[in-house]
Amino acid sequence: MKVNKKLVKTEDEQIEDYINRYGWTMKQTGTGLRYMIYKEGNGPKAETGKVAVIHFTVSLLNGDTCYTSESDGYKEFLIGKGGVESGLEEGILLLKKGDRAKFIIPSHLAFGLTGDMNKIPAKATLVYDIKLLKLN
Repeated sequence: MKVNKKLVKTEDEQIEDYINRYGWTMKQTGTGLRYMIYKEGNGPKAETGKVAVIHFTVSLLNGDTCYTSESDGYKEFLIGKGGVESGLEEGILLLKKGDRAKFIIPSHLAFGLTGDMNKIPAKATLVYDIKLLKLN
């Protein structure tokens, strides 16, 4: 238990350092997700049961880019049904169609202890840059 708390504290400090380095003003949810809507859209608000289509870039705190919609295609998922990182789903529910936002997703809301077995390492904090393109 103490080890987990220490890991969370260390990750939290790394996230705060990253935010300060870029001079961002971010809000934090109760789960630890940080978010910043930097361009407001004018569409409907995202809600459970809708299909979200997003333009995205996923990177690590060290700046390495893992995935982008340019190379991997837009991400499309049914909100509330899982299938994506819980932090991404939580963040999408804060947006309206057309919003552009940055999310910093702690590892426990991303891929956790294992990573994604591809480009995202174990215990990785993810930085998402997102545009919510569609809600169907």
